Amino acid sequence: METHLSREQSEAQRKASVLVEALPYIQKFNRKIVVIKYGGSAMNNEDLQRDVIKDVTLLKLVGFKPIIVHGGGKAISSWVKKSGKEAQFINGLRVTDAETMEIAEMVLGRVNKDLVRMVEELGVKAVGISGKDGRLLTVNKKYSDGQDIGFVGEVCKVRPKILYDLLDNDYLPIVAPIGMDENFDTYNINADEAASAIAKAVKADKLVYLTDIAGLYRDINDPDSFIARITIAEAEKLIEDGVIGGGMLPKLTNCTQAVRGGVHRVHILDGRIPHSMLLEFFTEKGIGTMFHLQSDTDMH
Repeated sequence: METHLSREQSEAQRKASVLVEALPYIQKFNRKIVVIKYGGSAMNNEDLQRDVIKDVTLLKLVGFKPIIVHGGGKAISSWVKKSGKEAQFINGLRVTDAETMEIAEMVLGRVNKDLVRMVEELGVKAVGISGKDGRLLTVNKKYSDGQDIGFVGEVCKVRPKILYDLLDNDYLPIVAPIGMDENFDTYNINADEAASAIAKAVKADKLVYLTDIAGLYRDINDPDSFIARITIAEAEKLIEDGVIGGGMLPKLTNCTQAVRGGVHRVHILDGRIPHSMLLEFFTEKGIGTMFHLQSDTDMH
C-alpha cells in the first residue's frame, strides 16, 4: 500500500533521519573532551555567534565535554585604536607593550563573560576563566625571529586540574588566552596556540579550529584542491615542500603538533557556515579538513 506523506510529515521524517545518522557519533563521543578554538568572523557576527554557542551547548547536552578557547583580536585592535594607539604586528603577532596588554586583558575578559552569559541563557552551566586561573597556562616570553614583541607568551606548561574540576562538576569551561610567566607577569597568548596546548594537556579527542576558511587547500586559488582529510605525515610533507604558506602555516603547525601530542582528531572548519561543527561531527561526509595520525577507515 502506497503511503502519501504531507509536507509536514516529510519534513518530520527528514529530521528523524538526521537524528538517526547522528546517533552513532553521539554514542562514540559520549564523555569525550572536545576543545573548540573560537574566533574570527564567527565571533564578530551576532547570528553566527549565537549558532556557535548553540552548537557547543548541544554537544554538551548530548554527552560531549566541550572546552571553549576564544580569541578577540579584532575587538582588541578596536580598543587599542580608541586609546589613541596603532595596532602593530610583526610576522602576524601583535606587538604587546604594557598598555596594550592591559587593554587585551580587559577586552578578553569582557568577551569571556559575554560567552558565559550566552551559554547560561541556553540552560547550561558555564565558567569563564583565563590561563592565569589555577596557573592553567604558564608561559615563556616569545620572540618573533629574534625581535622583542613585548608581553606575548609561548605556552611552556599547562596545569589542567582546574579544567578537570569544572568538567567533573558539569560546567562548560570558557578560556581566555592569557597566561603568566614564572615571575607572575601577565602575557597575551595566540588563541590557536593556547587551544592546541590545552587540547594536548587534556588528551582531547577532538580539537576544532573555527576559522574564516573552509579548510586546507593544496592551492588556495583552486577550489578543487580542497583536502577533506589528511594524515599528519602528509601535512608535514606539505609544509616541508613549501606548498602551504602565509597565515595558514602556523595553524597547520598547531594541527600537526596537537595530533603528535595525543589529540585524536583535529578539524579546521569554516565558522561562517551555520552549524559547521554539527555538520562535521554528525554527518557521514563532514564539511571541513580533518587531521589524524595515520590512514584508517574511521571518518570521524
